[in-house]
Order: sequence, then C-alpha cells, then structure tokens
Amino acid sequence: MPHGKPSCGPVERKNMKTAHYTILFHTPAFLGNAEQSGQWRTPPFKAQLRQWWRVAYAASLGFTPDVARMREEEGRLFGHAWLENDRDEQGEKVAARKSQVRIRLLHWDPGSLSKSRWSPLAQVKHPEAPDATADLYLGFGPVVLPRGERTPTLKANAAIQTGEENTFAIAYPDEHAPLIEQALALMSRFGTVGGRSRNGWGSYSLHDIGDVPSLPLRPWQDALKLDWPHAIGSDAKGALIWQTTPFADWQPLMRELAIIKIGLRTQRPDFELTPDYSAGDRETRNGINHEVPQARHWLSYPVTHHDVSGWKKNNARLPNSLRFKIRPAPDGQLVGVIFHMPCLPPPAFKPQREAINAVWQQVHAFLDKQSSLTRTRA
Repeated sequence: MPHGKPSCGPVERKNMKTAHYTILFHTPAFLGNAEQSGQWRTPPFKAQLRQWWRVAYAASLGFTPDVARMREEEGRLFGHAWLENDRDEQGEKVAARKSQVRIRLLHWDPGSLSKSRWSPLAQVKHPEAPDATADLYLGFGPVVLPRGERTPTLKANAAIQTGEENTFAIAYPDEHAPLIEQALALMSRFGTVGGRSRNGWGSYSLHDIGDVPSLPLRPWQDALKLDWPHAIGSDAKGALIWQTTPFADWQPLMRELAIIKIGLRTQRPDFELTPDYSAGDRETRNGINHEVPQARHWLSYPVTHHDVSGWKKNNARLPNSLRFKIRPAPDGQLVGVIFHMPCLPPPAFKPQREAINAVWQQVHAFLDKQSSLTRTRA
C-alpha cells in the first residue's frame, strides 16, 4: 500500500483503488488483544467489511443470492483456507488464497481508557432484577462488578476511549469497487466493533466516506426467508430505523438506550417469562428450565435464569437482530440509532415463524410508541 500523505476517498492505481479515512470512535470499544486489553487492531474492521459486503452483495441480487456462490466469491476476494473448488488461472486447485483487499491502521496503540479511569454510568431500573448501572447492563462481560465492590469497572486493563481516532487505509481491486465502497459506507453508517457492540459499544464512523447510495432495505417478513443478516428491515412505515433525540455526551445517551432495551425486553404480558408446567417446564437451582421457547427467547438467547432445554443442551446462542449504534450529529452532539436486521434463527432452533412474526411486530410497535424515538430513513 502506498505511503506518504493520506488522501480522502478512493484513488485508482493500476487496477487497484486505494483510500484513506479517519476512523473515530463515539463510544468506548472493547477490542481485546491477546491479553484481552483494548488495542487498535485490523481484524475487527476486516470482519466488519466482510459482513457488510455480504449485505451489499445480497442487495445487488435482489436479496436472493446463491449462498454457495457468494461464499466462493467472498473467499476469493477476502482470502480463504476452506474453499474446496477454488482454482487458479491455470486451472490448478488452490487450497488457500490471500485477501485481495488490504487494510492497514496507522497505529496499533493500546486504548487510552484504563480500568482506573472507568466512570460508571447512572443507574437504570429493571422490573425483574436489582437496579444496575447502564454500562453494566449494556456491557456485561467487558464491564464487570467485582466481588465485594459497589461500582462496575472494566474486566480488562484498558478499552479504546471515545474520541480516539486512527487512519484507516484500504486497497481493493477496481472490479470489486462498487460493492466494497457500498460496504464501507454501510460500515460507517451502521457498524460497531468489539465486545457488546450490538448494544452500541464500539460505535465508529469513517470521515469523508459519504452517504450510502441506497439502503439495503427489505420487507422484514421477507427477510425471515434467510437465516443470516443480509438486509435492514422495512415495513409499511418505511425503514426499521429509529433515532433518539441528540445528546451532548455518550454517557447519558447509552443510559437512554439501556432504558429502551429494558422496556422492550420486559413488556408485559407479551414478553413476561413464566413457567408453563403443562409443557414440562421445571424450576431449577438457577431459575426455570423451559421445554418450549417463550416469546422473549426469540429476541435473543441465552436469557438469564430462563433456559430452553433443547437449546441449552446444544449450547445454542441466538444474537439479537435488533442493533444499537451511536452516530455524530450537528453541533458536536450524538444520536442513538436502533435498527433491525431481521433473519430467521438457524435450523437448530427449530424456528416457529408465527411466534417470531408476533415477537417482532410487538418490538416494532413498542419502538414506534416511544416519545424519545423517531423513525429515520437512513
């Protein structure tokens, strides 16, 4: 990759395009290194680019991609060690291939937010558990409450602090430019990296990337035809994207998102978790073991103290397809964004379409009713 003075936006060089962007974090990021301490690293951003490239790829084919072919194209573009039918220009079988996309960061410095400098957020009320600080609720894992302590702190030695920035440099083949550039724009608009990033931690933006040419929108019930995130959902009202009012700082904004998430997950009676003894549910030492998944289980799994026996046996995990992001707003402020990337749970969960439809209709209705949220088109 060429050195010298960085330039913004793509520059063409001998069948390759290069670009340099300033990447800036708007919330702390838990990007663990080998010691699990926060450090700038390229792998999380490479993974982000691949994820959003798949979305751009699916959108380019009307959301009906041949998944096997997509994996082959992805492997040839980003590198692989697993394609069985990859061959080079001479027709010889290729066991592995290097990435044609090269990403560099100007530095790999440790995060500047040390454990001793972590400031807990204000508390939030939870109807089913003791009140907790918003950072512990949204960041449990990277954020912990040490035994005997009253305030949470970082589990690792450091995290990347909000406001930290780096130079993100990328080179990619000219023939793949349209999808790569679409993926980069989506990354900047919707991407988050690191631990608990779906809750808004590790929100970042790429400066001077420009707007997404067109959002990869798909009616959310149609998106349930695929079991991997490939689109942003939409309904009769438009994109399933909600935005908060502006905040001057990330800390009260994250608390607002925690309040919304708690309210969403504990709606009564729809998402109340109760034992159904007629279905075979039984109380255990640590809670309830459910034989049949209840509504809240389809939001994400595991659920504390509420196992589903078949899922627990297989150590199944179901990520939430509702994602949080913090974005910059005018006058140095920040806004929170909640968006839905609907997809069907994998076959191992034996997904129940009718139940899943009802759950997400309830979620969308809840978000539409919040006075602190408004629908946004992007």
